[in-house]
Amino acid sequence: MRSSRPSLISFCWGALGGALVTGTALAVILVSGGVGGSRTTVTVVQSAPLGVSVDRTRTKSGLEVRQIYERSASGVVFVNATGVIQAQSPSEYLRGESEERGTATGSGFEVDGRGTILTNWHVIEGATTITVGLGHGRTVAANVVAHDASSDVAALRILTAGLTLHPLALGDSAKAHIGETVLAIGNPFGLERTLTTGIVSALQRRIQAPNGVTISSAIQTDAAINPGNSGGPLLNEQGEVIGINSQIETAGGHAGNVGIAFAIPIDTAKSELATLERGGTVRGG
Repeated sequence: MRSSRPSLISFCWGALGGALVTGTALAVILVSGGVGGSRTTVTVVQSAPLGVSVDRTRTKSGLEVRQIYERSASGVVFVNATGVIQAQSPSEYLRGESEERGTATGSGFEVDGRGTILTNWHVIEGATTITVGLGHGRTVAANVVAHDASSDVAALRILTAGLTLHPLALGDSAKAHIGETVLAIGNPFGLERTLTTGIVSALQRRIQAPNGVTISSAIQTDAAINPGNSGGPLLNEQGEVIGINSQIETAGGHAGNVGIAFAIPIDTAKSELATLERGGTVRGG
């Protein structure tokens, strides 16, 4: 009569199942009785992957978010305007402002070597004095050379003598796609050159310009922006400007970010810049 041996099958399968769940490598030796002697089977179970790690610091273009910021931040400016007109909805228009002093702060960005800066019209509307804080610590006076209230875009000009400028490359907002990574750089609550990231959440959104005209082509993003971000650039994965951050959706009367922001497409501002390059002037609304 064949003698019986304790079975290791159930133990080994239990251990194997545990290893598959935890992802731990396991070497199992199965010993079983058989005619003519014993048989040893060695089973090696490799570690199972626990998940895919997503590198959120690198864009699909191969550029790291850090690299895009480092080459772009110096071209973002701090806009300070005195004597401004009260915005229709300051919480939505993102103008960091003080009603008591009649001042407003916001963001802007350099677009050429002649000292042209783009920002939102609602940041500087009615201002008697405008100054611009540059990336290398200098503050200079700025003048409005073009604006269009119906698109909430304004162009400023500063004297460039003795300055080192860092103009940002302008992209094509018509080529923006839902789901692509975007970066916002600006001055929320006066915190200069703050970086936030997100994705394009939707296109062709309808928002209202300061004069009540509907802007029907806004870019929606979930990149966190707050009062003071107005006028700052929205960058794509190549580091090109595709929008001018302008408004946020608010909830319960709170002015802070709730994950829904809107940018004016850069293509809207390009037409005004083209007019300036031809020596013309732009005044709208």
